[in-house]
Amino acid sequence: MLNRRAFMSVVAGAALAPRTLFGRAGTLALYASVGGELIHYDVDADGLTLTKRESVKLPVNVQYAWPHASRRFLYVAASNGSGQARGDTHLASAFRIDPASGALQPHGERIALRSRPINCTTDAASAHLLIAYNDPSGVSVHRINADGTIGAEVRQTVRDGGIYAHQVRVSANDLAILVTRGNDAAGAKPEDPGALKIFNYAGGVLGNEVSIAPGNGYGFGPRHLDFHPSRKWMYVSLERQNQMYVFRMDGQKVEPAPAFKKETLGRPRDPKATQQAGTVHVHPSGRYVYGVNRASGTVTVDGKAIFAGGENTIVVYAIEADTGEPTAVQHIDTRGVQARTFAIDPSGQLLVAANIQSITMKDGDAFNVVPACLSLFRIGNDGTLTFVRKVDVEVGTDLMFWMGLVALP
Repeated sequence: MLNRRAFMSVVAGAALAPRTLFGRAGTLALYASVGGELIHYDVDADGLTLTKRESVKLPVNVQYAWPHASRRFLYVAASNGSGQARGDTHLASAFRIDPASGALQPHGERIALRSRPINCTTDAASAHLLIAYNDPSGVSVHRINADGTIGAEVRQTVRDGGIYAHQVRVSANDLAILVTRGNDAAGAKPEDPGALKIFNYAGGVLGNEVSIAPGNGYGFGPRHLDFHPSRKWMYVSLERQNQMYVFRMDGQKVEPAPAFKKETLGRPRDPKATQQAGTVHVHPSGRYVYGVNRASGTVTVDGKAIFAGGENTIVVYAIEADTGEPTAVQHIDTRGVQARTFAIDPSGQLLVAANIQSITMKDGDAFNVVPACLSLFRIGNDGTLTFVRKVDVEVGTDLMFWMGLVALP
């Protein structure tokens, strides 16, 4: 239920200019990766249904993808690295998107990367592709040629890539922000601090590095951010603290102290469960922001690895129109486990959450396998979500590591 403050923010927020997210409203394609396979689905945004089409295969596992501003190309980062395993094959590939069907075709040569790419994006004009690496933590920038293929790397002088980068984004005011998560303390190993690495960005070159790290980065584990479409507000999820921070941007600067700190969990944290926050997306209208809570830890019961409990939900916040303050108005089950990515269609009517893995749950004396799945939600006029259906996805021993929506041109 909306409280009065949240309701007033929704009413006032109607005046905010909408933006597009991965394109305009229209024919939608959904792409989801299972290991190295990138699967295409047609999307019926009115009926909220998915129809599986063709797929393309990469030689190693898809890590992340991002569309060209024209929505005619998709850039895919892939690697056989995972977690603490660095791997030895790391690639970036371009695919041409068929404007009528959404089918993908390889476009140009793959390029080799120095280490595991965990995230990628383009600048506003898609003149350059930016890639984030978790180990060693850092970022690279590559030219995008006039035909949409990936070109040469642009030399950088980045001095400090933080610890465990997890995302890179470029803001409308030409700031490149590398989100570095850090790591929790483990055994005798102390905590690694997190930070937001802020760079001025021009012509593919990163400069004037500034680090934002409240508490010197200790107790600050940012994973993912998104920008408000019309105001200078940045919403940042803290994976290790299960929080959402709001930072204000002033010209070419980001204020070092968060304007607001909000919890992501809808119920008290289960001390036995591994609980993490994840992806964050602002609604195209700018009136709401969405985050995700993830849990997938297991315990052994009767010789079986069983879900240990925890919260797998989407949290919906109403945004106060004058200040940008988010107020939680809903927590809704994702109907699966570990929604690593989710996406909102550009018309703001549909949210899809990708629950990346199958897991066994104990129900009384029974053991039930909950499969990996794509969960579809209708977004209401008040920003809240209504579950419509889920589409189970067979992943075997792989993971559905990335999913995104692209509006066809």
